[in-house]
Amino acid sequence: MISEPDMYFSEDITLFLALVVTGLLCFMCLNLLWRRGKLPPGPTPLPLLGNILQLCGGDIVILLRKMREKYGDVFTIYLGSRPVVVVNGYNAVKEVYVDRADDFLARGDTATFDTSYHNHGVGFTSDMDKWRELRRFSLSAMRDFGMGKKSIESCIIEESQCLVTELRHTKGSFINPQHFFNKVACNIMFSIMFGHRHDYEDTELLDVVNTISETFYIVSSCWGQVFEMFPRIMTFIPGKHQQILSNMQKLLQYVRKRVEKNKETLDPNNPRDYVDAFLNKMEKDKNNPNTVYNIEELVTSTLQIFFAGVETTSSTLTSAVLVFMKNPDVLGKVCEEIDRIIGRDRSPKMEDRNRMPFTDAVIHEMQRFIDLVPMGVARKTTRDVEFRGYYLPKHTNIYAMITTVLKDPACFPYPNEFNPKNFLDENGEFKKNDGFMPLAAGKRNCMGEALVRMEIFLLIVTIVQNFVLKPELSMEDLDLSPDVSGFGNLPKSYTLAFITR
Repeated sequence: MISEPDMYFSEDITLFLALVVTGLLCFMCLNLLWRRGKLPPGPTPLPLLGNILQLCGGDIVILLRKMREKYGDVFTIYLGSRPVVVVNGYNAVKEVYVDRADDFLARGDTATFDTSYHNHGVGFTSDMDKWRELRRFSLSAMRDFGMGKKSIESCIIEESQCLVTELRHTKGSFINPQHFFNKVACNIMFSIMFGHRHDYEDTELLDVVNTISETFYIVSSCWGQVFEMFPRIMTFIPGKHQQILSNMQKLLQYVRKRVEKNKETLDPNNPRDYVDAFLNKMEKDKNNPNTVYNIEELVTSTLQIFFAGVETTSSTLTSAVLVFMKNPDVLGKVCEEIDRIIGRDRSPKMEDRNRMPFTDAVIHEMQRFIDLVPMGVARKTTRDVEFRGYYLPKHTNIYAMITTVLKDPACFPYPNEFNPKNFLDENGEFKKNDGFMPLAAGKRNCMGEALVRMEIFLLIVTIVQNFVLKPELSMEDLDLSPDVSGFGNLPKSYTLAFITR
């Protein structure tokens, strides 16, 4: 039996706790209203939960497009308690990426990767001084080992012929092409980062490409989107998002082993690859207490460059072949131009591109239409910023919606359909377009963009030069809409036969 004083004490405690909880909720609501008053308008968020009701009804890219119709080119959403300013359209996105680049140059929060990288690495660090130093070094090192040079062109040409051989071995059977494109892209990045390639059936190669592909898919799916909203909670809740965390640790461990192998055989006077160059820089800077060159930055930077290079090329090739089969008239014109300019007896070269305006326009249009990274990679403001009549405090997260640039009718006459005329003038010559920014733009654009463009041109032309593309489904049943649309727009799985021409 509870005594009367104990009962009153219990009631007092209950009342006190209720007042505390109520006070905290009121404080959060007032704080939320204060922040919203300074940020652009947007859907009303719930305390702690943010805009979960508005963002859990489908793919986030589609939902954000619908919000733009209501709130305009600049609006605010809340991922949990975290506000994100969403910027749409060529003019506004260009302002973020180019015109006022220094104001929006910091890396934004991306929980699906930040949970593993912990603010390390050239791609995902939010430390601006570290980023500048690592980016400068990485661009220099990658150029030294082939990016944008004749040597990497030779590497890609050699790898494209390996792909041709592998596809011929399928003897016209129906296959999923992504498995082959993953291997090609991975081997090219292996050559730059680690100085060697793998045989296509090598178990190490297969394990790496499968892990990268699976990770990017889950990050782009609804599981990845929910993780972005509630990373602290979702870390402890079972689900497919847990595979992101385990896969990232697996990839980091793989890179660490590769780094150790390089250390064992390192010749400081003859660096073989990106890892060797970084190890040399570590040795030169070992007495500098403020150096950014250490094992952790080496491992994370290597993986970030490697991951981006593999997935960008592989997914683009997979989508491009599907687009070709859906548009046989375009494919036929590309084949005619290849036969006329290159023929079938030699491999394509980058110097051929200037004499192939239609093919060049088609490849640009494919990248635009595929829209691989629709939301870009999150940015943050580097200082308090006044932007289009709104006040954005320092460290405000920004989603610059690349998809709305690539589909901006002010830039492209055919924004919502696949049409090479978006990159052709009235004389049928290739025409550049300022709205073409599939991998962002400005000071913090994709470091490997030149490499990706080279890979895509040489590989696509080689495939079309050597094979007739025969889909298993009818042309009418081929679906160009993405399987998932989040961090990436990833194509639906399909099969085709590569018939030797």
